[in-house]
Amino acid sequence: MNSIFGTDARTKKSTSGSSRLQKAFDLCVLKTRVNIKRLADEPKSAAWALDGNYFAHKEGFFEIGNWTSSFFTGMALLAWRETEDEYFLNQVLRLAPHYCEKVFTRHLDTHHDLGFLYSLYSVALFKLTGDQHQRTIGLRAAEVLSQRFNAKGNFIRAWGRMDKVMSPVGGSLAQTDNMAIIDSLMNLPLLYWATQESGDKKYHDLAVRHAGTVLKYFIRPDDSLWHAYRFNPQTGAPIGPENFCGRGVDSYWARGAAWAIYGFALSHRYTQDQKYLAASVRLAKKFISQLDTEVVPVWDFRLPADAEHVRDTSAAAVAVCGFQELAKHQAADLDILKAKNALLDRVCGEDCLDFNDACPGVLKSAYGDKPAYSSWGDYFLMEALDYELHQNPTWW
Repeated sequence: MNSIFGTDARTKKSTSGSSRLQKAFDLCVLKTRVNIKRLADEPKSAAWALDGNYFAHKEGFFEIGNWTSSFFTGMALLAWRETEDEYFLNQVLRLAPHYCEKVFTRHLDTHHDLGFLYSLYSVALFKLTGDQHQRTIGLRAAEVLSQRFNAKGNFIRAWGRMDKVMSPVGGSLAQTDNMAIIDSLMNLPLLYWATQESGDKKYHDLAVRHAGTVLKYFIRPDDSLWHAYRFNPQTGAPIGPENFCGRGVDSYWARGAAWAIYGFALSHRYTQDQKYLAASVRLAKKFISQLDTEVVPVWDFRLPADAEHVRDTSAAAVAVCGFQELAKHQAADLDILKAKNALLDRVCGEDCLDFNDACPGVLKSAYGDKPAYSSWGDYFLMEALDYELHQNPTWW
């Protein structure tokens, strides 16, 4: 691993380091208090913003592209668990009819990110409160997600309405029925959970088959990753790699790598299959090898020298969560632990956090190819902080 983390780095936080993390966590709680009420007042996606004002984002809650609403609810439930302030729970519960409607009556206007949406809402609520209605909604979300599974290709279709099927060839963004993307690994815990709760092995089996496809086709020989991969939807035959989030097809998108590190580690948690743990460790090592003295990764590790090297703090936050998951399974060696501490300490720096009360966003430059704020960056920062400070279980 790079020497930028130092040979004498401690794997346990100092008192001053813990204070720094606590200050960042308190900032997340403070901003969540305002943000969750605004979301409950006007349900929408609230995904990202150049100036941190997520509520100027035009995408509505029921629009097919919405994958981000639950980052606010996830943060609110983290805040409730830690502060025991019922305000947070009450605001989250105001959204319950919308989450119910989305999977029971508007399920065709959804995509594979039902895992992001419902693991951080219904599943989290059920785990915290035992609410059987939320269990029912979570299981329904898993069922809708399972309907995106292509049995010929063993993959979960990422995007597009399920009642519209496109041609198996071509490369336009509109053609979505034959494609899986790396982000999908973070949606699998919803399926694993559904099998645990319902006893129906179907969900677990589909998750394992999809994870196996990602393992087979998405990881390059050097342990970098494709963002997306296409398959013939009729035969399941692989067509080839694709890209929508990195700089190009041959890119190495930093947040995608972080999704994979965390996602494979989570698949190991549910299956105890060592191949997922081994993949996560390999991807973690590769990710760490790409970091430089700025510590926060550039948004794409294969940017040309003359490109703007925008940093992505959301990729850093997701990677920390993945490294924490590896540590839970005794799979994080000293290099991974050093990187975890260095990344978390860096994103909790004064220059990475926004302490302006008027700004909904917490984590600066947490988007990708532009230095924007993102609700997912804020959520994964808060999840990482919550585990580092309190060792609480995650919602995944």
